[in-house]
Parts: sequence; structure tokens; C-alpha cells
Amino acid sequence: MAKTKSKSKSTPRSKTKLHARAKRAVPKRASAVLQYIPWHAIPLEDLNPLLQRQFVVGQEIMLARVLLKKGCIVPQHSHHNEQLTYVLEGALKFWIDGKEIVVNAGETLCIPSNMPHKAEALEDTVDLDVFNPPRADWINKTDQYLRGKK
Repeated sequence: MAKTKSKSKSTPRSKTKLHARAKRAVPKRASAVLQYIPWHAIPLEDLNPLLQRQFVVGQEIMLARVLLKKGCIVPQHSHHNEQLTYVLEGALKFWIDGKEIVVNAGETLCIPSNMPHKAEALEDTVDLDVFNPPRADWINKTDQYLRGKK
């Protein structure tokens, strides 16, 4: 009697192989490289008279050091990147999700993807912003909303 192959159910192993193939359909980036970068080695980028920044880009994340003079306004905008803002010195007032939130030194704000937000420096402020994925508009310098007078 001839044996026929029965169709077998997917096993976790075959699902893993399928998942790996699906992932490979996305272009693979070059391997990650260890980076050690002191802030003083990165030139400050002047965006307007009240706003400067520096940033470091990894494979899937970006860290920016942002210096805002008192009165600096970051106009309302949104982006697909998730954002964490940690205020090192000073204070930022955010208009976000129908609320006004003041973030002081030592405090953090987590901004979800695509959520419109605006900020004002209530005093001279230094903050760290973390983005995932990295901000292509910052890297390509197409972030015109930051390159105004205030």
C-alpha cells in the first residue's frame, strides 16, 4: 500500500522560519556599530536665535540634546516617531492632547506617535529627546517648522 503524505499542521519551528523570511523582505541595514560620542565633539546646530541642538543616531533610535532660550516656541507639529523628553535644566510648557503640561528639570514626558504638540521654554532649558525611529526630517534638515525666528 502506498503511503501518502498528510498535510501537517504548522509547527512553531515552521512559523519561525516563515517569520524570518518575512523579515528578510525588508531591506537589512548595515550591522550596528558601537559609538562613543561626547557631546562636546558634536557641533551645535543653530536652528533659530533661541534654539540649538545636537543629536546622535543609532540603528533604531535617536538621542538629541536640545538647548532652548527662555521664550523659545516649538510650533505645533506631529510625527510618526515616538518621543521621550527628559528636561535636564529649566522647564518646558507643552500643549498636548488638550492639556497644558509643565515639565520641569528631572521630569519626563512620553509623547505617542502622531500626537500634535507644541512647547515653550519657560526659562533657559536643556532637554534630551529620544526618538524611535530616528527623525528623518532632522537628519535631512527638512524640519522647517523649527527654523524660524522663535
